[in-house]
Parts: sequence; C-alpha cells; structure tokens
Amino acid sequence: MIVKETSLKDCYIIKPPVFGDDRGYFSIRHDKNAFAKAFPQHPPFVLHNESFSSYGVLRGLHLQKGNAAQAKLVRCVQGKILDVAVDFRPDSPTYLQHFSIELSGDNHLQLLVPRGFLHGFSVLSETAIVNYQVDNSYQPETEFGIRYDDPTLNIDWQIPTTDIQLSEKDEKLGYLKL
Repeated sequence: MIVKETSLKDCYIIKPPVFGDDRGYFSIRHDKNAFAKAFPQHPPFVLHNESFSSYGVLRGLHLQKGNAAQAKLVRCVQGKILDVAVDFRPDSPTYLQHFSIELSGDNHLQLLVPRGFLHGFSVLSETAIVNYQVDNSYQPETEFGIRYDDPTLNIDWQIPTTDIQLSEKDEKLGYLKL
C-alpha cells in the first residue's frame, strides 16, 4: 500500500497493490492490519456502501456531525469520478479548503476522507460504480450538507452546470454562512 498526503491535513491518497497479467488483475483493496499500521489513529471500518450513477450525477457535499461522524475510504470500481473532500473542521489549518482527485476503475486510487470532512463526487464517465467503506453507521438525523456550487468553496466539478444531476435532497442544501 502506497500512501500519499494531499494538500488537506489528514486526507490521504492510497494506492493499493495491484498484480496484473494477461488474465486481468488482482488487488488488495483493504488490509485491516496494514491499514491499522499506516493509520493507527483511525477506527476500523464498519460499513461498506456502493452506488451506481450515470454521467453528470453529482452526489454531495455531505457529512455526519458529532458522534455520528464518518471517515470514508472511497474508490471508483468502474468508470471515472471527480472525488472531492472539503475540510470542515473549524480548528484545522486547512479549514474550508478542498481537494479533488480523479478516481477510476483504471487508476485504482482510493481517497481516505477523515471525519469532519464534507464529501462528494461528480460522475465524469458514462456510468460509474463507487464504493466506500465507512467507520460509523449511517444516522440520517445527524446529516449535514452544503450546496455543490457554494461560492465560498468554488469547486470545479469538471462537468458543465447544465449536465449536473442532483437528488432532491441535494437541491435543497444551503450555502455556507460565515
């Protein structure tokens, strides 16, 4: 497992080992022991989620607050997405800064998004399958979100605004009030 820091404090890009030959490839996506050694401060993952989306779908920006906060290990199994993490920890030196990375079924990269970060992604390919492990169960009453087009964050989602598809829930999200 190769770990690389991002521009955001505590947010990491992870490149798992991939072994390929003319038959295809094999990859270890999550080794509990290697992960615990690399990130001893991180609780174990307890839930594994997967989504399927078409081009232009934008999911986010979301987080869970308080004791329900979740860290996520995100990867794109098929297709291509722009994955975005926003540091939403008020005491962090990278508060309200964001990091984005293209995750795809071809590049095998994963993004470790810590607790206290807003997270979202846009689908850049015709379709995409995204799965992510989280370290806390989903508790909808603690969910919080910010609109994808918040001017304070100024995120380039790499798709035209006219192509963006939002859920009803994401349409109703508000802007930051600083």
